[in-house]
Amino acid sequence: MPSIANLAAQALQRRIVNREFPKGSALPSQRELAEQLSISRASLREAISTLEALGLVRTQPGKGVFVTAGSRPDPAHPPRGIANMTPQALIEFRAALEPAWASLAARQIDAEGLSRLEAIQTGMEHALNACDLVMAADWDLQFHLLLAELCGNPGLTNIANQFSEQIGHSLRLPFSDPAGVWEPADEHRRIIAAIAAGDAPAAGAAMRAHLNAAARRVGIDSPLY
Repeated sequence: MPSIANLAAQALQRRIVNREFPKGSALPSQRELAEQLSISRASLREAISTLEALGLVRTQPGKGVFVTAGSRPDPAHPPRGIANMTPQALIEFRAALEPAWASLAARQIDAEGLSRLEAIQTGMEHALNACDLVMAADWDLQFHLLLAELCGNPGLTNIANQFSEQIGHSLRLPFSDPAGVWEPADEHRRIIAAIAAGDAPAAGAAMRAHLNAAARRVGIDSPLY
């Protein structure tokens, strides 16, 4: 079930898409938005952080939050990271873990695990068809966390759960490139195919390709491998 912050982000996303808040305009104050949405300011700040990572808004300190939907990300001014981790640091952190998740999952995948991956993938694709980037990114996070679960290594699974907030933030950033919002889902399909085939090297390679493509989408040019 989506969190309160995600539901708020979806509500604001709809208002942006419907041009109630047109590109270049400032959002109402946090007090006003929190009252409109009947949520706490803490949940609102989390919702705005989600929208900023998705490229829908940009916070300008001392000025407010402005709608940037449809703009390509500016690599020179990336959204603020989490726990002082830059977008590149987040991708590098994930690159040290996620190919192993995919490879290990491929070695022991069963019909139930594959069905769960497919269900999440379907949810992500439905969200993309509906132009709902908030839920597409949420399904994206579920996909990666499930791979950590399916790898069968408790230590790696615990790391994924411990750093799920950071991983989720990193996963939202590539959606800020309007031309590439379907690319993560297409790359997931290749990862699933390798896992379904029980091909551990191919699954790890597909995940590395996915991470390198994600880095490119947020303006990180140097390959991770």
